[in-house]
Amino acid sequence: MQVIAIDFETANSRRASACALGVARLQGGELSEVAEHLIRPREMHFQGINISIHGIRPEDVMDSPEFPEVWEDVIPQDGPLFLLAHNAPFDMSVLRASLDLYGMRPPEADYLCTVSVARALWRDLPNHKLSTVSAFLGIRLNHHQAGSDAEACARIALEAMRQTETRSPRQLAAKLGLAVRPLA
Repeated sequence: MQVIAIDFETANSRRASACALGVARLQGGELSEVAEHLIRPREMHFQGINISIHGIRPEDVMDSPEFPEVWEDVIPQDGPLFLLAHNAPFDMSVLRASLDLYGMRPPEADYLCTVSVARALWRDLPNHKLSTVSAFLGIRLNHHQAGSDAEACARIALEAMRQTETRSPRQLAAKLGLAVRPLA
């Protein structure tokens, strides 16, 4: 089973407007790859608030592939996945909306939210935002850059597994009493 931390950035308030996908792969309990992929949204409508958050502009993605090509090139299509995301409800809603927009079937995947992991393990933090948890754990972060956010998410999961003496995100969730949810 592939374990992959993901992070989406969107062009506007619509969930099916992904303009970047960050991916951090875990293999054998270690971070094995980090990548960021720009995506050309089907509708090239970018809102100023989104641009001010992630800095991605329409001209940055004009020559980029649309979601299906990126997704199929980056995410294994053969076999089950275990996805991680920090604030997973957002990222999973972007993924579902993007798959729906293009009429694609969701992969066989379960997911775990690392915000929930952080809340369970590091209760005394003032909040459990990616930037706060990353700073607490000494993880370098270029916030709202999809690759950096996905890497930070993966490193949070790895540190949580180390501290709980678990070997997988699924074991981590069980030890902390957290829900692992199916994507579909």
